[in-house]
Amino acid sequence: MKKGIHPENYRFVIFKDMSNGDTFLSKSTTKSSETIVWEDGNEYPVIKLEISNTSHPFYTGKNVLVDTAGRIDKFKKRYAKANANK
Repeated sequence: MKKGIHPENYRFVIFKDMSNGDTFLSKSTTKSSETIVWEDGNEYPVIKLEISNTSHPFYTGKNVLVDTAGRIDKFKKRYAKANANK
């Protein structure tokens, strides 16, 4: 890796998912004015997230079902005409 291009001020911060309240400890250079006491008894800055891997439908497996049956019927109807003309 190249020297001198990475920030030097990495510190531990708590990331809090605001949609489900889940928190996790990681390192970041992001600034925060709020702090919270973590499970180890130490106080860390808090970074609030709108969504994380614990609440995102892709990672949780709770994807929204799309009306694929209606779309498939429309597709078949549209291209059935094209195949009938050939």
